[in-house]
Order: sequence, then structure tokens, then C-alpha cells
Amino acid sequence: MALDTAIAKADPLPPGDDEPRRPSLKRFGGSRLGGLILALNLLSLLILFVGALALNEWRRGLIEARQETLIAQAELLANVLADKEYTVGEPNPQFNVEKAPLLLRDNFIPAGQRARLFDLDGLLVADSYAVTEIIPGQALPPARPAGTPPIQVDPGLANRNEAAVERARSALAAEVEAALDGEAQAGLRRSESGDRVVSVSIPVRHVQQVLGVLTLEAGDVDETLAAQRRALMPFALVALFVNLLGSLLMHLFVARPVMRLSAAADEVRLQRARAISLPDLEGRRDEIGDLARSLETMTETLSDRMDAIERFAADVSHEIKNPLTSIRSALETLPLVRTEAQREKLTALLQQDVRRLDRLITDISNASRLDAELARDRPRTIDLTTLLTEIVGVYEAGRKPGEPRIAFEPPAGDHILVLGRDGPLGQVFRNLIDNARSFSPPGGLVRATLLLDATDPDRPARVRIDDDGPGIPPENLETVFQRFYTSRPKGTAFGANSGLGLSIARQIVEAHGGAIRAENRTDEQGAVVGARFEVALPPAGLGRRG
Repeated sequence: MALDTAIAKADPLPPGDDEPRRPSLKRFGGSRLGGLILALNLLSLLILFVGALALNEWRRGLIEARQETLIAQAELLANVLADKEYTVGEPNPQFNVEKAPLLLRDNFIPAGQRARLFDLDGLLVADSYAVTEIIPGQALPPARPAGTPPIQVDPGLANRNEAAVERARSALAAEVEAALDGEAQAGLRRSESGDRVVSVSIPVRHVQQVLGVLTLEAGDVDETLAAQRRALMPFALVALFVNLLGSLLMHLFVARPVMRLSAAADEVRLQRARAISLPDLEGRRDEIGDLARSLETMTETLSDRMDAIERFAADVSHEIKNPLTSIRSALETLPLVRTEAQREKLTALLQQDVRRLDRLITDISNASRLDAELARDRPRTIDLTTLLTEIVGVYEAGRKPGEPRIAFEPPAGDHILVLGRDGPLGQVFRNLIDNARSFSPPGGLVRATLLLDATDPDRPARVRIDDDGPGIPPENLETVFQRFYTSRPKGTAFGANSGLGLSIARQIVEAHGGAIRAENRTDEQGAVVGARFEVALPPAGLGRRG
């Protein structure tokens, strides 16, 4: 149910603030928690990124250093192999197939390396694995007992192994062929066993003539990469720790407070409490604190509204009982009257009470629908000059003899425009005019004036409703806007008002960002000559119509 201005509204500004709080520039997107979460995630990613870059540079440096070492060794061996002691034939020398392999023995080739010598046709002349006393490969497994079925070899696996060996041989052949063109080659490739090797191929020259290619391989790349992965582990562990710390902080500072707020909201829902109160969360200066303060303000506002609804229901009950009691008394007295004059007097009293009750129910119904109508109807630009002209015209067209006249004084030249809802604003002006007519003497004059107040740029549009009635007691200039205020001076008709008209008017005006006030008009001697109600509204702009 909609109520009047006495119902508490959520104050969007803290006490003493003149404008809404704006997010600090130091926050990420206006969020402290968002900035904290982003910082923790970026920190963990930065740790991994720095670690990966550092290890990548380390790995590249190791491989480059190994290539340089192999190139130096290969150039030394190539210079020796180009000597006439290890070549035969003039004027087209070739490798001495008996002596050249002697340089590829273990005492010349370090452990873990393999050296191969190719002739001009790319054919293998010598292989350090062929002249070494060390047999490469892995030890055979123990002998199996007699009668044990043979191990079944997966044909697909065998085919894949053969394909891998063929690719390794093709890569070696391409490297040797490129080196035969006279350019040294260096890089990473797969060996026939599937291991990654650092390989260099150096052309062997006799003076300027290329005799063949010397290829050196170092097969400890996998060990280097394994060491690199082990070196990356500290970075990964630190990043994991940062992520776990961030998750813990998220749980402590976000998840648990939200769970507490949810539990407090459930208590309010189950009617075990009227408001949420979590002082330790309200003191936080982040979004959780804002949420806690907003929820507390919201529940306090709802609690105040519930109290106001209860008071409103009690007031409505009291106001309805008054005419009902009068009607019941008149009906009980009606059979006892003996004269026609007394019967007519009771009948007039019943009619007056019925009209009073009808007016009261109508105003209560209007008040109950007011909030919904204000929320449903979208504001638009309204011409106050046109609106007041139409309202006054309707009153004048239906005026009966002896009723006060309504006069409207429009502004000079300019049409005053406001942003609002024409239905509720029209109800405000009708309520004020009805109130002024009820206090005006028979045949009196109610004046409606529209003007601009240049001294108030926020609410320059002013509508004044003046009457020639007895005025308002000074102590009641504010209480006249309270619900069911029906105190009336002597000589005015009782029951002509429900006491809700001015309260509804204030609620509508304040919903439009305006203000309404009451004052007494006085003459030169200071005597009260009537009442004035003034409505101030913010403008939508000024327009001039031809």
C-alpha cells in the first residue's frame, strides 16, 4: 500500500553529504576487491611469465653454448681430416677410409657425443659408434624361462618407430646436403633413437675443395630440458602459493561475509529480526561494507515502512469508524423521531456522513495506488500553462451558483515546461484547488498563479493557489500535510475533506523532485486575509509557443 510523505524512504546520501559517493580513482573500476583479485592473479601470472622467460633464455644460452663448443670441436677435427695424412689421391683428394676413422675413436670424441664423416656423395665414411669399444643402447632384460611365450610386438608401434627413424635419417641427410654446399649447419633435431640432439655439420675442405662433411651430435638435450623443468618448479610453486593465498583471501573477505549477510537476510525473511545489523562489516571500506550498509539501510527503511503501514491502518480504521458511528446513531434514532423536520435533519446527516465516507474511501484508494502509478507512468515533458488552463476550465464549466470562482493567471509569454507525469501533477493542483474552495466564502475567488522564480535555479517553476479563507494557524503550517489532518476553523463545513488531499499532494510533488509549502497571506496591517499553497518544481526547459 502506498502511503504519504510520513513513510520513510531510503536516503541515497549519508547524513551530511551533498552529493553521491564517487568511486575512488585508486580503485580498479571502482572496486577495491576487484583490484585485489586482479593484482593477485596478475602476480601469479607474472611469476610464471618471468620464470618461463628466464628459463627460456637459460635454455637458449645452454644450447647455443653447446653448439659453439661442437662447432669448435668439429672445425678442429675437420682441419685434421683435411690433412694429406688422412686423404688419398691427387689432384682430387678423398678421405683415407683406413686412417680417417681413427680420429673418431673414444680418445678424440667425448662421451655422449657422436661423430660421423660423409663423403662428397653424402655416403657414410666413418661413424664414432662403429669404432668405439662402447656399445650404445640399453642393456637387455634378463633371460626369460624356457617355454615362455614370446613378447607380442604391436605392429602399429613398430611402424611408428620405423617412420620416426626414417624422418630422423631424412633430417640428417638434409643437414649433410646443406653442409656439402659449403655452409656450416647447426640446430636441434631428432636422432634415429628418437632423442633430441644438438647437431652441427661442418664441410671438410682441402684448400678450397670440399672433401665431405663432419657431423657432431650431443645427445644430452633431454637432460638439459629436464633440468630446465626442475628449475621452473620453484616458480610454479610460488605461483601456486599466490593463487592459494588469493583463494583464501577471497574466502575470508568475500565468501564468508556474503554468507553472513545471507544468513542475516534469512533471519529478516523469517521475521526473527526487523533489520540487519553487522557492525564489523559496516566498517569495511570496500564493496562488502557498502553492501552491508545498504542492506541495513534497506531493512531499516522496510521496518519504518511497516511501522508506517501499521499506523496508516490504525488511522484508516479510526477515520472510518467516525462516520460509521454517526450513521449508526442516526439510524438508531430515526425510528424514534416524530416530526418531519427532525426526520429531514437526520436524513441530511446520514447523507453527509455517507458522502464523507465515500470521499474518505476514495482518497484512501488513491493513496494506496499512488506509488504504483508513479512507478508505472514514465515522466515526460509537461506544459504547466496548458495543464492549469484545462484544470481551471473544467472547474469553471461545472461551477454552481454560490460556489467560489477559479481564476488562472498564466506567465507572460513563456510556457513553463517541467518533466513529470500529468496525471499525478493534475491531482496535486485539483487537491489544492478543492482545499482552497472548501475554505473560501460563498461567491469567493480562488486564484491560481504560474510564474518563474529566477532566484531558485533548481526549482524555478512555481504554482501558487490563493484563497480568501480564514487562513491556517501558524503552528499548523506544517501539520496540514500530515495524514487525516482535518482541523477546521469555525464556520466551515465539517466532513468536507478526508484529511488525505494535502498529504497526497506532498508525496506526489516530492516524487517529482519538488517541494510544497503553506503560508498565510496578510494585508498591510498584518491581518490574515487567506491561505497560500506554493508548489516548486524543477524545470524541463523553457519554450515559447506562437
